[in-house]
Amino acid sequence: MLYTATDYKHIVLNEHQVPILEGSTMKVIEIVMAQRAYGWTPEEIHINHRNLSMGQIYGALSYYWDHKPELDAAIDADLHAAKAMQAEVGESPFVVRLKAQGLLT
Repeated sequence: MLYTATDYKHIVLNEHQVPILEGSTMKVIEIVMAQRAYGWTPEEIHINHRNLSMGQIYGALSYYWDHKPELDAAIDADLHAAKAMQAEVGESPFVVRLKAQGLLT
């Protein structure tokens, strides 16, 4: 796989020009989404992603804030695609059974 260096020490662009953490397959937006979803601090992200260094985590967050509009658009596109797939697939048989038993609303 070919990567393009950036001005950020731990961030490279993959072949699709998506920023990822160097030496991993973790996208910058995955770090940001974890922070948003769980309210994690950089230290808590590190606890939950021990394979990443604090430098990588702070590098990802720095890259995000410097490229916020385009990364927010990528996050929105991913969420829209996930919702579309969820709507297409519908409820799983397991969820249907739970609802039928009154265990899920």
